[in-house]
Amino acid sequence: MAAAGGDVDSALAADAARPSRREQILRAAAQLFAERGARSVGVDDVGAAIGVTGPAIYRHFASKDAMLAEMLEGISERLLAGGRERVAAAGDDPAAQLRALVAFQVDFALDNPALITVHDRDLGSLAPEHAARVRRLQRRYVEVWVDVLARLLPEEGTAASRARAHAVFGLVNSTPHSAGRLSRERTAALLAAMAEAAATA
Repeated sequence: MAAAGGDVDSALAADAARPSRREQILRAAAQLFAERGARSVGVDDVGAAIGVTGPAIYRHFASKDAMLAEMLEGISERLLAGGRERVAAAGDDPAAQLRALVAFQVDFALDNPALITVHDRDLGSLAPEHAARVRRLQRRYVEVWVDVLARLLPEEGTAASRARAHAVFGLVNSTPHSAGRLSRERTAALLAAMAEAAATA
């Protein structure tokens, strides 16, 4: 499942144009996991996708489960760091901060549909300690949104702000099912407008 704006999920490489071998493995694994489910993909399948033997994969990852853990923990870390950076760069206005967060989430969703699919379907396949770390990171990312929304709509309270944040994620992260039907630019603009409206309705 290719991203609307590129061939592979961009969040799996520090330099999307020149991924390391480890990052190439994660990208291939993400695509295969998204297409078939992590349980149906073997290490040899991942190796074949990038033109190496299965044993070569073990120089970088101890197992398929290790790939999945690094994949999902890594994107959770990037979302948290990216969300915080966007809020800081937007200044003190919560409306501007919300727009920055929405734009960030939309870009992530459009550029990383395989990761979204893998997360939705295979998070439960992680070992408990890895799944717990992913969920902790995700809760911290949600709280970045909650803080902004609570300042933008102070009369509503934290619980309502959290519900709004989750509603926006559900809307924006539906893109793996619809990407490619419009241009990336039109899709991004449409999603951003809908997400901002949903967040503040």
